[in-house]
Amino acid sequence: MVRIKVGIIGCGSIAKHRHIPEYAMNENVEIVAFCDIIAARAHAFADQYNAKAYVDYNELLENEEIDAVSVCTPNSLHAPVSIAALKAGKHVLCEKPMATSSEEAEAMIAAAEENGKKLMIGHNQRFVPSHAKARSIIESGELGKIYSFRTAFGHSGPENWSADGEHSWFFDKEQAFIGAMGDLGVHKTDLLRYLIGEEFVEAAAFVETSAKQNSTVDDNAVCILKSESGIIGTLAASWSYNGGEDNSTVFYAEKGIMRLEDDPDYSLIIDYKNGNSERHSLGTIQSNEEGQQTDTHVVEHFINSIVEDKTPPVCGNEGKKSLEVILAALESSAGKQIVRI
Repeated sequence: MVRIKVGIIGCGSIAKHRHIPEYAMNENVEIVAFCDIIAARAHAFADQYNAKAYVDYNELLENEEIDAVSVCTPNSLHAPVSIAALKAGKHVLCEKPMATSSEEAEAMIAAAEENGKKLMIGHNQRFVPSHAKARSIIESGELGKIYSFRTAFGHSGPENWSADGEHSWFFDKEQAFIGAMGDLGVHKTDLLRYLIGEEFVEAAAFVETSAKQNSTVDDNAVCILKSESGIIGTLAASWSYNGGEDNSTVFYAEKGIMRLEDDPDYSLIIDYKNGNSERHSLGTIQSNEEGQQTDTHVVEHFINSIVEDKTPPVCGNEGKKSLEVILAALESSAGKQIVRI
């Protein structure tokens, strides 16, 4: 059996609730190192998993026994840490958004190629059962031509999720670069690209900071996106859905309407124009809410890409394309105009 030795860089909530438990469940993985600028966090996980603790990621990267790392740092560090890791000969699973600019994303992709290492971005929405089935339905032509969509990802904010609560780096533009659009919206751009099998070519958006006090990043955004073939729709990303989480997507098509994660009992619903309907209960989508911490399958795909020496399903190029939609939306809001992607 292949054993991939993994280090975790950044020991906050995304590492605690997603990366670490999913690595621990993977029979091909041994977690050997943890790093965090708050030493107590790194040491707590190191003690739990009989691993080494670091406060400087450069020292962790000097550990030659480490094959791969997860980069779970604030957004502004995603590119520099990932590039350093790739140059140190480590495979990299980087949290989203992968970078703060197209140039940073390109540098990450180049570092992976130049050093012959895997780079995967932690977009998990592709692996949700309802979304995987929806892609096959769209590809089959069962719905006919897709005309439009609406998608949303919103919850009450990272203070209820982050290890640092109200003082989280999520609210600091210098560390986060981007708010709800990078935390939630970029997941949906990746999902939409995956589902329709097309790239977006234009974006228009309103992006606001209105819900969170002492925040320097966006917390509410509504975007209009247009694809290559002319599919148009809206994407909402918000940290102000205070009554509960919304992670739904709806497609309006020639032969009917398909609803994903829009019903508490059925994760995929199709209402056809001819009066027929389908209801599918395919399991729950990942959520930040208590008791909803299901396997995202991100780590599984990352490790499989290393073991089987294949391109990760959300490689650097895919992460860059999803990021660029969000960057265009920010540019649109700032310039009050439609932006070509």
